[in-house]
Amino acid sequence: MLANRIGGWKRMDGAEIAFVATAGATGLAVAVSAWAWRLKRALTRRESIIEQGLRSAETVAVTRDAAVAAFGDVRLSLVRDAMPVVVGDAAHIQAARIGLASDDSSDAAVGLAEALNARHPEAVRLLLDEGQAFDLRDGDWRVQGRPFGGEAWIGLSHLVPAERSDVVPGEAPGGLGAGLIADASPSPTWVVDGQGQLVWANHAWLTEVRAPSLEEAREAGAVFDRGADQLAAEVSRMGVRQEGFRWTAGDGRRRAWKIMAEPLAGVGGPVLVFAIDMTEAEETRDTLRRHVTAHDETLNHLADAVAIFGPSRKLAFHNTAFQTLFNLDPAWLNERPTHGELLDRLRQRRMLPEVIDYAGWKAQELEFYEATEAAPDDSWSLPDGRTLRVVRQPHPLGGILLIFSDITGELSLRSRFNAQLQVQTATLDKLNDAVAVFGSDGRLRLHNEAFETFWAVSAERLEAAGDFDAVAELCKVALPDAALWLGLKARVADPDPESRVAVQGEGRTTDGRIAAWQTRPLPDGATLVAFSDVTARRELEQALAQREAALKESQALKREFVGSVSYELRTPLTTIVGYSELLESLEGLPERSRQHAGAIRIAAGQLARSIDDVLDMAQIDAGEMELSVGDVRIRDLFAEAVERHRPRIEGRGATLKAMVPTDLPPVRADARRLMQAVDHLLENATRSVSEGGAVTLKAELNGTEVRIRVEDTGRGIPYHLQALVFDRFVKRERGGPGVGLALVKALVELHGGWAEVESEPGKGAAFILHLPLEPTGAALVPELALG
Repeated sequence: MLANRIGGWKRMDGAEIAFVATAGATGLAVAVSAWAWRLKRALTRRESIIEQGLRSAETVAVTRDAAVAAFGDVRLSLVRDAMPVVVGDAAHIQAARIGLASDDSSDAAVGLAEALNARHPEAVRLLLDEGQAFDLRDGDWRVQGRPFGGEAWIGLSHLVPAERSDVVPGEAPGGLGAGLIADASPSPTWVVDGQGQLVWANHAWLTEVRAPSLEEAREAGAVFDRGADQLAAEVSRMGVRQEGFRWTAGDGRRRAWKIMAEPLAGVGGPVLVFAIDMTEAEETRDTLRRHVTAHDETLNHLADAVAIFGPSRKLAFHNTAFQTLFNLDPAWLNERPTHGELLDRLRQRRMLPEVIDYAGWKAQELEFYEATEAAPDDSWSLPDGRTLRVVRQPHPLGGILLIFSDITGELSLRSRFNAQLQVQTATLDKLNDAVAVFGSDGRLRLHNEAFETFWAVSAERLEAAGDFDAVAELCKVALPDAALWLGLKARVADPDPESRVAVQGEGRTTDGRIAAWQTRPLPDGATLVAFSDVTARRELEQALAQREAALKESQALKREFVGSVSYELRTPLTTIVGYSELLESLEGLPERSRQHAGAIRIAAGQLARSIDDVLDMAQIDAGEMELSVGDVRIRDLFAEAVERHRPRIEGRGATLKAMVPTDLPPVRADARRLMQAVDHLLENATRSVSEGGAVTLKAELNGTEVRIRVEDTGRGIPYHLQALVFDRFVKRERGGPGVGLALVKALVELHGGWAEVESEPGKGAAFILHLPLEPTGAALVPELALG
């Protein structure tokens, strides 16, 4: 095997050897870097531990300084299974040994400890075992025992005659050694007597109250903090150690202090007070609290559900969306359940994916706590039909961060979008127009089959072309219009809003087709370009235009013929009417002949009016009739019409009456044309009414219009003819075809109104003209404004 390996090395060329050497060097560098990183991390961790120990030692030192200052002449430290330690000057220690009958042959600390244990065994035991403080007198000595951390301190103070105070003003409690320690402490420390008067203070306290010396501070009544003084007074009154927290203001900033007060001589005695500056810690804590609050508030406003589990796998945080998503009890969540308990609760409520091996699945979920990198996104399909996206990533402070997103609607929307896209694509493929969509970058996004057919280009060639210029080159074979393709490119690629407008045009292909094109800008920045073959449509339009021109020409010829014939008929009619009137006026003419002459005159008059109606209709059709508008009083119009038609109606044994409201306003209309319409309606009613019947003229105001109603009690109009009654040349039951009613409708519409008929066969008919108070038709003659 070794030979094979050596042979393999021999077979390697120089490049391979260089590569292997480089790879080996790279691996070694990576390994060394990893080792250095781990070493640095270990050293950093050790440095952090040392710093924490140093800070702890400093705190213990400050506490011991305060403790030393709190006792009297001699301080004795006792710890189980350790040698005792004594602090104090030699004179005080020797005096204490003599006063307590300590063994002179042993160590001073050991001798004092044995003497105290012999004289006060129960107090010393309770102090060491249970941390119970004591304060008692032993002859001329005051013995005080108090626990401090893991130690027990016993202070020995020599009692002097009653006239001497336990605490001398200006002297630190506990003697010179303790005073030096307390005075050097950075924490403000002071002693007040039972009456609250300042006895002693260290340099830090004097600095805080801005006093040059202790004497000046006492004279000025300087106070560190009123609340601290109240705490000291309470401690002196109760003789029990107490702590408090105070804020002070000075030099434009607020400072936080932890106040600790220790009684020095029981109830009513002096009190040692020292303050530890907690400003930085409180500011840091407040900043952290604000950051945490802001972070939590931000997470609470997220639509996604967020849950954070700490290193102990207990729920450390959840936002409102998490509670809402899984419909969990807020009280239960506030109990901080573990991750496993949460999964079990969700499984009970069928809010987890249905899996066969739940225990294995749960174990896999909890394995993410050991991961160092974020896991790939996962999806949960819940039994209720919802789909959740699950994101898992390690939390910077330990534990895991879970993010749940309800993507049910998103998936549904995506499905509908894809379905809609498929429908649109299928729809485009079924269109006859050639359609292509180009993106804002000019790339061909999609096209339909008609586009391939229109330009005779395969889908593969279009796919290979890709952008607009290449596609245009393929299409120029059939439509070599460079200006057209340049204009289309401007619509596709130019982002200027003025260029992104819908345009259209036409071009002729090399095979003779007429290609109509149009562009439409799309909301997403793309542009739709469509082409269609309009050759047949243009040929049909040309044929229709020719037919329309021929029709207009024939209409003109018809109007000219009707006008010519009408005018040609007027001349003989005038002669007939004239001679018939002459015959009627001759004396001695037999009555029968006179009646014949009258009938000829009436028939000629009717024919003349029919000719006039035909001419008027031709004029209206040609758009040549103009209205001479003025104020028309309907009452006067009806009076003239009644006078004209009453003889004929009464001659048929019927009656004629008119009804007009007195307050009816005048109508802006052409009086002659309006009278012409009313005459035709009355003539129609005259032909319909029989003996004993009645014809009625009515007018009424309805909003902004006037209604003229002509009623008769004749036989009425059959239902099947009512819809055709205003048509031209309709065959009627009596009188043959005519244009009278059609002319009435046309005249009313010229005034901007309309006409209708109401009839019940056998009971008569009513024709109604709706006239606006102000005409709105297009055939109005502008009125001359006279000033």
